[in-house]
Amino acid sequence: MSKYNFTPHLKKNTMRKLLICSLTSMLFACNVNKYDTIIKNGMVYDGNGGAPYKADLAIKNDTIAFIGDLSKESANNVVDAKGMAIAPGFINMLSWAPTSLIIDGNSQGDIRQGVTLEVFGEGGSMGPLNAKMKKAMEDDQTGPNKLPIPWNTLGEYMHYMEKKGISCNIASFVGATTIRENIIGEDNRAPTPAELESMKGLVKQAMEEGALGVGSSLIYPPAFFAKTEELIELCKAAAPYGGGYISHMRSEGNNFIEAVNELIRIAKEAKVHGEIYHLKAGGFANWPKMDSVIKLVEQARGNGISVAANMYTYTAGATGMTAAFPPSLQDGGFGKLWLRLQDPKIRAEMKLAMKTNAKDWENLYYGTGSASKVLLLGFRRDSLFKYSGKTLEEVAKIRNTSPEDCAIDLIIQDSSRVEVAYFLMSEENVKKQIVIPWVSFGSDAESASTDSIFMKQSAHPRAYGNFARVIGHYVNEEKLMSVETAVHKLAKVAATSLNIPKRGELKVGNYADVLVFDPSKIKDHATFEKPRQYATGMSHVWVNGVQVLKDGEHTNAKPGRFVKGAGAKI
Repeated sequence: MSKYNFTPHLKKNTMRKLLICSLTSMLFACNVNKYDTIIKNGMVYDGNGGAPYKADLAIKNDTIAFIGDLSKESANNVVDAKGMAIAPGFINMLSWAPTSLIIDGNSQGDIRQGVTLEVFGEGGSMGPLNAKMKKAMEDDQTGPNKLPIPWNTLGEYMHYMEKKGISCNIASFVGATTIRENIIGEDNRAPTPAELESMKGLVKQAMEEGALGVGSSLIYPPAFFAKTEELIELCKAAAPYGGGYISHMRSEGNNFIEAVNELIRIAKEAKVHGEIYHLKAGGFANWPKMDSVIKLVEQARGNGISVAANMYTYTAGATGMTAAFPPSLQDGGFGKLWLRLQDPKIRAEMKLAMKTNAKDWENLYYGTGSASKVLLLGFRRDSLFKYSGKTLEEVAKIRNTSPEDCAIDLIIQDSSRVEVAYFLMSEENVKKQIVIPWVSFGSDAESASTDSIFMKQSAHPRAYGNFARVIGHYVNEEKLMSVETAVHKLAKVAATSLNIPKRGELKVGNYADVLVFDPSKIKDHATFEKPRQYATGMSHVWVNGVQVLKDGEHTNAKPGRFVKGAGAKI
């Protein structure tokens, strides 16, 4: 073939190929969907508390891309939500999932209730750690499968979790207890001026890493040893970063009102949002104080001080058996407490203290009124696990001893604070609190699966049912509020208190943390007798646009992110 015939032939082939490629590209472009997911025919509860409306919702990448009529649009994934609610992901204002999420990042207990954001930092946080604190965390673990601790700062922990893979989003306050222990240790003394400056420096570092503010837990030593002025200074360090102050207050019992006044003072003087952890009046004699506390908070809010609260939906709290002893006994840490309890003279004093209505510390054991209202939940030693799920009264009878001696013996034998539930609150107050506009919700528990790895210990039912119970029990059964009000409190009220943008509300441009469920079918099943039972009724859950729950089953997807505070610089 001559060169004169060859060139035109090549041009024709080239043109033909270009034409085919062009047509293929056009066809491919036509088949590319505008959205990743369309949720159609649902009733949108947008999180603002208004009446729901029928609409479709589209997700593109990690974002809510459109809300309205999408009947003429297509997507890679289409979910028919007919007869169901479309709502923003719920926020757990008080989560103790930092460790359970290392073990299992699926966050099954809370994801199945629609929780898409876990918030840590009730006094203790996962950083900043010094060498001594880090070694103590490592030594405190029992069993062959010890968890690694490759982080030092709070931000490093949060990024570690994000990289490891989690199904939920995570955020955290920096713990005032952790800051104090880092600089002072566990001793009962005030910081020196230089030490206080170092503590404030650690707060600033955590805020720049993405902390939401400062969290405290003031009934527990060494947090108990911090004076109000110390806390104000730490909060002042967080204030320029938009941080808040959130607190398990110094008292939820005999000094309940005084403790609320302290929180309001800290919020006012540091110019930060003040948040009450798990609002409650503990102990029969203190139940009537709830009305006065509600008035105090509303008066402060009326005076321009930003104050709110969160709660769990049960009449029992859970903490250590050591909350039956005065904090002064725990000066220097648990190791010194453990030794002191073995001193016959101190032991006799503590048995008497346990039965005393203390005015200067929070005696949760006395507040229950009876050892029959103290439920044993968790031990470190396998030999003591047989007592999990039994009351202190029952175990004392089995061991043929007094409840007070039994409590002390268990702490000594287990070399731990011994996890217990204290039945302290009234259902009347729970119902009163649950409808308050400025109250959101926190489980005060881990988010775990029902797999065998978590079954070695008992649990509080709030770990599996706290959020489902809001709708399933208090909306559907008790008729205390509407579904739209409950969604507003479970999502938007919490996001506002945390100063977190683009979450807690279904809005174009916000992150796609989205739920689909039938409100009439939401139900909690966890009980104190059988706590490790999943809630039911949640059909679909998306976190940052990725589906983690489909038709009620976990997809094993882990799109969770570190949600940083407003002042993050890193």
